[in-house]
Amino acid sequence: MIKRVFRQMLFSQILSTLAVTLCMLIDSIMIGRFLGVDAMAAYGFANPILLAFTALGCMLSNGIQYVCSSYMGKGDTESIDKCFTTAVTVGVGVALLGMVLVFCFLSPLATLLGAESGSEIHVMTQRYLTGFLIGAPAVIGAQIMIPYLQMAGEQKILIIAVGAMTAADIVFDILAVRVFDLGILGMGLASSLSYIFAVGIGLTYFLGKRSIYRFSFKLFDFKQMKGVGVGGGSAAINQISFTFLILLVNNLLESYGGSHAVAAYSVISTMANICYAFGSGVGSIGLMLGGIFYGEEDRGSIYTVVRTSVKYALVLDAAVVAVFMLIARPVASLFITNDPSTLDLTAHGFRIFLISIIPSCLNTTFKNYYTGVKRIAFANTISFLQNFLMPAVCAVALAQILGTNGIWLSFACGEALALLIFSAVLWKVHGGVALTAETYSYLPSDFGVAPEDSLELSIRSADEVVSASMTAGEFCRSKGQSTRMSYFMALCIEEMANNVVSHGFEEGSDNYIELRLIKKEDRWILRLRDNCRSFDPVHYMELHKTEEDPTSHIGIRMVFAVVKDAKYVNSLGLNNLTLTL
Repeated sequence: MIKRVFRQMLFSQILSTLAVTLCMLIDSIMIGRFLGVDAMAAYGFANPILLAFTALGCMLSNGIQYVCSSYMGKGDTESIDKCFTTAVTVGVGVALLGMVLVFCFLSPLATLLGAESGSEIHVMTQRYLTGFLIGAPAVIGAQIMIPYLQMAGEQKILIIAVGAMTAADIVFDILAVRVFDLGILGMGLASSLSYIFAVGIGLTYFLGKRSIYRFSFKLFDFKQMKGVGVGGGSAAINQISFTFLILLVNNLLESYGGSHAVAAYSVISTMANICYAFGSGVGSIGLMLGGIFYGEEDRGSIYTVVRTSVKYALVLDAAVVAVFMLIARPVASLFITNDPSTLDLTAHGFRIFLISIIPSCLNTTFKNYYTGVKRIAFANTISFLQNFLMPAVCAVALAQILGTNGIWLSFACGEALALLIFSAVLWKVHGGVALTAETYSYLPSDFGVAPEDSLELSIRSADEVVSASMTAGEFCRSKGQSTRMSYFMALCIEEMANNVVSHGFEEGSDNYIELRLIKKEDRWILRLRDNCRSFDPVHYMELHKTEEDPTSHIGIRMVFAVVKDAKYVNSLGLNNLTLTL
């Protein structure tokens, strides 16, 4: 099941991660080709403001995954709605406040960013920011919507929204400069409109009847932001650390290679964002699934998440490296057209830089996963090692030996050292070198239940329902439970699973039910998960509990009469019912 869900989420998650990068890439190419060097410089000066808004959105997105995945694992739908209401309100509110502040201090801010006061570039910087700021709330809103659409299993809407946003940005950019002659102001407006367009598509789900989330100001709970801030901290550390690394690398390149090397790194860092998106996409899925199974205290599923995440990260990024190695020069020529020496330097440096992508994808995958399983300090440490400390040390040392080649190589060496350092910590905890999911999952020794106290079965037909219920009854008896208790457990499984098979399984579809039964202290917990159409039996019983006919809905009535607690949540497009006996 985990591998299936991973594949279903993978494309949309990578595309979502690419969304911000693609828009910035499109804008930089369009500005460079249509508006000239001064406009490109103005765009560069405006970039920190763009990155500040996108960093805030990224922090909220990661924090939401961290908080809500755990709630989903526990079946706590009320807290999910509280987080949804609070994140949307705070995110849009902060975006509006930031927009107003930047508008009020636009001219001095442009000067502070490096655009010389009174120059044409200073005016252009203000114009681009003016166009971009109109869509700032949509920039934040789009990134908040991404994890919620993923958790709802609405990958199609997500793909359509991101694809439409990218296409709209290209069309609006061309219209702005070719038809309406709006110059760099039009480029900023084009970005704003494309984000607004994407949010509008996403809202068709959130405002519709199918939405599993409830927005209400009555649910606003600022305490939720503490968890969001903790979970999003790694993204903030990423951004801050990488900003300082860029400043250091630019200074080193200026010293050892001159302005041509700095220009080359500008292109390389832009393309690097495309490469990083694949590892980040895999990592985001690992964060979400890891958090869900951590909430369920499902050790076995967490091991599968770790193995699957590493596999996809390595395969995808190996392909990315191979492709970009071959097309490094044509890609560089998209940005550099009239300077052969800088073009050669960029292509050469990019190929060396690409070596870093493999260790980088592993670092990114693991730090996201560790965020999901509440190893926050460990995840933040990896972020700092990966995005600043190790590459910075390597850049300073290797630049003295190999010049600019050493600086390009420092990214790979830094990522590899970061991977080695945190692996050494895990090996020490584990008691020896071991490249296993058990080692890298980094779970507490007392996490979850012992394997002998857990039963996991898969059901794909009505015949398998009977077999599963009998197996569960025998499992309960083997753990010392009474015949009566074992019968109730078998009855719960038979009634609820038969209900899913009868009313949820569709002919020709690959439907399934995943069953997990655990003995935890003095409780028995049964989880049923299926990939059929959405159905909430807990809410269904609430609607029909006043019916007088005792035979109406008798199967579900019997089950709910013998369970101590029942929780339902729809996550990743799957029905999840947890019964405590």
